[in-house]
Amino acid sequence: MDTKESALSKLWSNIPLLIRAIILGIIVSSIGVLIWPLIAIFIPLPWSFVIMIGFLVFYFKFFSGETKPKSTQVFRKNNFRNKKLSSRVWAHAIVAIFLIVIIEQSSLVVTFRIIEFPAEIFAQEYSFLQNIPIWAGWLVIIMISVVAGICEEIGFRGYMQVPLENKYGPLKAIIIVSLMFVVVHLHQAWSGPIVFHIFFISVLFGSIAYYSKSLIPGIIAHSIMDICNFSFWWSDLGFQFNERPIKETGFDLHLALWIVILMLSIGFFIQIMKKLNKLS
Repeated sequence: MDTKESALSKLWSNIPLLIRAIILGIIVSSIGVLIWPLIAIFIPLPWSFVIMIGFLVFYFKFFSGETKPKSTQVFRKNNFRNKKLSSRVWAHAIVAIFLIVIIEQSSLVVTFRIIEFPAEIFAQEYSFLQNIPIWAGWLVIIMISVVAGICEEIGFRGYMQVPLENKYGPLKAIIIVSLMFVVVHLHQAWSGPIVFHIFFISVLFGSIAYYSKSLIPGIIAHSIMDICNFSFWWSDLGFQFNERPIKETGFDLHLALWIVILMLSIGFFIQIMKKLNKLS
């Protein structure tokens, strides 16, 4: 057994670090992301929700390095960025979390004032939400969002980005991870009109992970952002977007306001990252 493990370890170590990081990040993310639909298929709500919470607790503790085996604890803690944040860092991180959500939502509003919002394409994968009770729909949206927040941040901004940062530096690492983040979302029917958004939001998540030295702020921001996305853009459980594109309405105050919100939010986010860099 030891000989086989040694051979596999040697084989793995001979793979270029770039490829290892990408493979490991995708595997770590996929383990969590794919479990939820499997549980939801065979176990009805609300019990599937409760069971998935239990799984996420285990997933979080394992990949953060809080559980055995001891032989990989240091490796897992390093990739998780297992660092306790000071109150000052947390204060700035909370502002950054809010700004990420505002940037994402305002960028979507601006985009779909410039081009027409493809509501049917965005909703087609989640049309089943219309056939279940509202309380069940919200449980599904919350769980999808939390699963994505926890698993994608640990996989991409942790296990993929950390080793790439150590070898290539933060800028190249964030760009590589963001490109891979786009690739793994291309199978979604809604990805086409917002490919740039997917890349850009990944850059924001990568930045907050690097400058705060923690995955927790990104996990919170990602979860809140997806709750907004799923309830507003991917379904009609929340508000509905009914604004028409400027080719029909012309440039108006509504679009101007959201452009200002987007630009100011990006500017404030950059400043917060600079402050986090000094604090961390």
